[in-house]
Amino acid sequence: MPFLNPITLRGQHASLQPLSPAHHDALVEAVKDGELWKLWYTSVPSPETMAKEIERRLGLQAAGTMLPFTVFDAEGRISGMTTYMNVDATNRRVEIGSTWYAKRVQRSALNTQCKRLLLAHAFEALDCIAVEFRTHFFNHQSRRAIERLGAKQ
Repeated sequence: MPFLNPITLRGQHASLQPLSPAHHDALVEAVKDGELWKLWYTSVPSPETMAKEIERRLGLQAAGTMLPFTVFDAEGRISGMTTYMNVDATNRRVEIGSTWYAKRVQRSALNTQCKRLLLAHAFEALDCIAVEFRTHFFNHQSRRAIERLGAKQ
């Protein structure tokens, strides 16, 4: 039995659903909101590379090293992507990352909700002993968001 199985996680401000190629067009629209692929300190797929990124993430899922999610906002609109990545099933560890959100939901309750859903599932359902966050030093927005969760460097 694999350590990570596709699952939907739901909260008041966001829901995380297993990534699907069917989400492509709405993910393209979400990434256009803020032209996120132009940020130099992070890696976000461009509209032209979204299909390849979905394929890459689903390939890593098949290999057992990633569990990718599509992020939906409270209105049910696709707003971004996030993952469990760098999965170490033997040592019950995961990293939460490869996350991006449309500008319209940044600095809203959505990110906090997503991280709390992922943390709760990792510790309570997967029985993880450690969950890691990693972000570029210059990604100040992400660093502040991680600090607000109570994570320690």
